[in-house]
Amino acid sequence: MSLTRRSLALALAAAPVAAPAWAQAGLTPQEQALVARAVAYLEGLTEAQAKFVQTDARGRSTSGQLYLKRPGKARFAYDPPSGLLVVSDGGLVSVQDKRLKTFESYPLGVTPLSLFLARTIRLDKGVQVTRVARMSDGFAITARDGRKETAGTITLTFTDNPVALAGWTVTDAQSRPTRVQLVGLQRASGLDKSLFVLKDPRPKNVGRGKV
Repeated sequence: MSLTRRSLALALAAAPVAAPAWAQAGLTPQEQALVARAVAYLEGLTEAQAKFVQTDARGRSTSGQLYLKRPGKARFAYDPPSGLLVVSDGGLVSVQDKRLKTFESYPLGVTPLSLFLARTIRLDKGVQVTRVARMSDGFAITARDGRKETAGTITLTFTDNPVALAGWTVTDAQSRPTRVQLVGLQRASGLDKSLFVLKDPRPKNVGRGKV
């Protein structure tokens, strides 16, 4: 796996999947209010597009175009010379590397994308919110697997006034972060359905990616 694909795998690493959150994390009323603001914003973000910049643990960056259509659908089209294309069709997240001629698929529910692509956003159930941090221009919410079946964390970052998703950072069990920063996020409407379809281009006799 190349460094770029390894970084992508980290960004799509297993996500929080179970257990109660707010009371266990001991959030203050002010922190719970920020979580509630984030949930309300995400549930209202039905379609959007943005430029993204992904930075791996070694500081190497790649960029591309992101399209979102909730519930469940997203497309990360990486800029050349990267050969990566990542598409969530609502059930599977498929990763195609045209340069390496590889294709892999993962259930959406075990990736961080499920945290904000779900039909109903629940940051108070299914994950454990471990930290809510105020910043000069917004706030960040860090969550992890409540049952501790998956190592690592995901931190969603939001701007303030108005609230908007600015990006996210996935940190693996070895404390290696992969950051995705959104640039110029805009609400959209009528995004083409074909954006969220990605079929395995390899001949049928070639071994399929893991699911």
